[in-house]
Amino acid sequence: MLAHVVEAVRQAGVQRVVVVVGHQADAVRKAIGEGVEYAVQERQLGTGHAVMQAAGLLGGYEGTILVTYGDTPLYRGETYRRLIEEHKRSGAQATLLSTVVDDPTGYGRVVRDASGSFSAVVEERDIKDQALRSIKEINTGSYCFESPLLFEMLSLVRNDNEQGEYYLPDVLELLHERGLPVGISVLADATEALGINDRKQLAVAERVLRERTLVGLMESGVTIVDPESTHIHPTVKIGKDTTVHPFTVIEGETEIGEACEIGPGAHLRDAKIESGAVVRSAVVIGARVGKGAAVEPFTYLRPGSEIGPGELARPATFEEGLSQAHGTM
Repeated sequence: MLAHVVEAVRQAGVQRVVVVVGHQADAVRKAIGEGVEYAVQERQLGTGHAVMQAAGLLGGYEGTILVTYGDTPLYRGETYRRLIEEHKRSGAQATLLSTVVDDPTGYGRVVRDASGSFSAVVEERDIKDQALRSIKEINTGSYCFESPLLFEMLSLVRNDNEQGEYYLPDVLELLHERGLPVGISVLADATEALGINDRKQLAVAERVLRERTLVGLMESGVTIVDPESTHIHPTVKIGKDTTVHPFTVIEGETEIGEACEIGPGAHLRDAKIESGAVVRSAVVIGARVGKGAAVEPFTYLRPGSEIGPGELARPATFEEGLSQAHGTM
């Protein structure tokens, strides 16, 4: 999830990325690697407290800071770019990204004044007024702030709320109280703001990402015979005029050339398939299939295998499989 977010902010033109880690911090570092900077939140005391942990890295920075959740993998790079551009164009000291949903349960509500400008963000657990509960415009948890003003305001945030936490949206109200402009940018596609809190939401996000990937491939000239039964990861590259048949799974850093036939029932991971090749109901893991080659059904190409141009790969016989298992020829 975090890798999707990091990629999206980079697509938006953000050069420096700071990830605030806490629970299972070492596992997060291992998964994401050295391409980002890390700030450690030893105790989880709220979103404002989390951002404050980055003060050591960013406190002296002068300019715009984009803040977003690490568990919202559906944001597009263009969404973050638009938020940054709107914030800079407006001259606001902070800009909140909001969206409108049918069921706002669980989300902080965005309260506007009579002129439609920002007034406050009220967290779900702190809502006492039924009128506020009915508001359908929610806080997505993504913002632009100006630094070092952000960190100056964070030092003033209090935790006198239902959760006993330091809320980042309170910075917006502190700015508003001081007469400093706070903007609101409305996200048209609320799906992008979906956060992942359980396995059900994870499955929904996976489906959305899969659909985006398939649509992008089809728009580029790839034929997906049955999108409902086809799983292709966003990292996969496929050339135009290639046809992918049903019940096919393509993962990892797989690259497929033009005018290939893949499936039905194929499973490819980290594979290199050159133009004109045919891979039927086979498994190709970390292997290369040359130009115009064919891989017959029920064939397993293991990592490091290579099928030359125009060659035919077929399933190993029982004797061949036995000799390979014992290391004999």
